[in-house]
Amino acid sequence: MGSQATILVGVTGSIAAYKAADLVSKLVKAGHAIHVIMTREATELVAPLTFATLSRNPVTLNLFEEPAEWKPQHISLADAADLMVIAPATANAMAKLALGLADDALSSIALACQAPLLIAPAMNGKMWLHPATQQNVATLKERGAQFIGPEAGMLACGYEGLGRLWNVDGIVAEIERLLKQKKKQTT
Repeated sequence: MGSQATILVGVTGSIAAYKAADLVSKLVKAGHAIHVIMTREATELVAPLTFATLSRNPVTLNLFEEPAEWKPQHISLADAADLMVIAPATANAMAKLALGLADDALSSIALACQAPLLIAPAMNGKMWLHPATQQNVATLKERGAQFIGPEAGMLACGYEGLGRLWNVDGIVAEIERLLKQKKKQTT
């Protein structure tokens, strides 16, 4: 199944961040080169070492790490990407993307990345349904971002509703579909 695509996986500060470890593991097993970018908030939930071990690549945490080459890291990663996935994506991360903000590694790389973008939201249902979040989703869709989820169910906050991260196998299947679609378009 693996087409050896280069996939950037953004992990944000949702409690669902732990599920991103399973996502990264499955993508690596499928033969893809995975580079993880974590927000500061995500590091409070899952250790970067987890993603470095699973991806077999250093984890990008900030814009000011010493680059391995002369090109700034956020540009070299963006240039190398065949696909960028943000899973889980918080309301905050989506707002930054919709506004074009670039104040951390993830938002800067996303802004520089020309590859297709897949967003898998995860948040409280009230946050997901808030008009500001829905407007940001609409803006991102207008710009070509693809969305998967969120699912309905029991949320970490104790509420039942729409806001759960889409199941990891479903995200993997959507990633593979988008990669095949991109490959058809370039051949």
